[in-house]
Amino acid sequence: AHFLEHLMFKGTKTRKSGEFSEIVARNGGQENAFTSTDYTAYHQTIAVDRLELLMEMEADRMTNLVITPKEVEPERQVVLEERRSRVENNPGSILGEHLNAALFLSHPYRNPVIGWKHDIEGLNIDRILAFYKRWYAPNNAILVVAGDIQIDATKKMIADYFGAIPKGADVNRVAEKEDPITEAIEAKAYDSNIQIPMIVTAYRTPSIKSRDSKTLDMISTYLSDGNSSKLYRKVVDEKKMALEVGAINLSLEDHSMYIIYGLPLGETSLESIISEIDEEVVKIQEDLISEKDYQKLQNKFETNFVDSNSSVEGIANSLAEYYAFYRDTNLINSEIEIYRSISREEIQAVAKKYLNPNQRLVLDYLPEPTK
Repeated sequence: AHFLEHLMFKGTKTRKSGEFSEIVARNGGQENAFTSTDYTAYHQTIAVDRLELLMEMEADRMTNLVITPKEVEPERQVVLEERRSRVENNPGSILGEHLNAALFLSHPYRNPVIGWKHDIEGLNIDRILAFYKRWYAPNNAILVVAGDIQIDATKKMIADYFGAIPKGADVNRVAEKEDPITEAIEAKAYDSNIQIPMIVTAYRTPSIKSRDSKTLDMISTYLSDGNSSKLYRKVVDEKKMALEVGAINLSLEDHSMYIIYGLPLGETSLESIISEIDEEVVKIQEDLISEKDYQKLQNKFETNFVDSNSSVEGIANSLAEYYAFYRDTNLINSEIEIYRSISREEIQAVAKKYLNPNQRLVLDYLPEPTK
């Protein structure tokens, strides 16, 4: 998926390699693409009077992409260099690969989006073309147009340029479900690029489509969003045990990951960091958070909701994700009501359900030992 994303900016039967980006730039637009854990997205921002041009070009590369050895081999080196610079020389990315591989035993989430080095080196044209033919079809695509547009005229453009593209093979997704973690997993990973160790706990949690996932969003914000959050104030400011602590709810389509981490300060042990973090989680499990903290959470989520939809790019991304994950674009108007309806009691119950020591991976991320 990631390799093909790069090749989608090459030529088609009607345009030479690189011409897509040249035309967008020449018309005053911006374009890019990304591959995430659950989907690949292509996006352009351009003046409304150039919209039809983009429609025509996107439909063209959905059906007429030309891939040759002349295009693949140089791009293979580009992707390998991207892996070297963004992953192999980036401690955060290396840590992410270790976490995924330890937390997911059978699900494809265990594999990095950019690909393992041997996968990138071994990928051939036949496999790339088969992937393109299988997945790049209208029945597996979401098209979003956001901005100051004429609705009827835009629908006509879509029908004119995409309506004749034949449907691809039926897409049958079989989700690999992981068995629940019932006993703590302990692991160590070493990295020559780091000087300070890190302790990470990771819990396998439910899909982004679940209400519990949204509750875990609120718990992570409560624990670590900003310098006034519970973990930061206690472990970094008051006790001066850590350089940094954080909690992240990484929401994905099939399973999600709830991650809590800490970087010790001075001679502080990794175990003592975990102990302090666990103590704060237990407080959530045993007592309701205060009304003041609850209102602060609500205010933050309302602000984030407004901010995420304050640009045309943010609106387009929200619409795409709401349809991809929920089949409900109206969540762009109503998702905030879900967060508003999550009670303090629900926050307590979800913390009890998912954030227990026997349900997690504990990873020591350590500097490479000196020889």
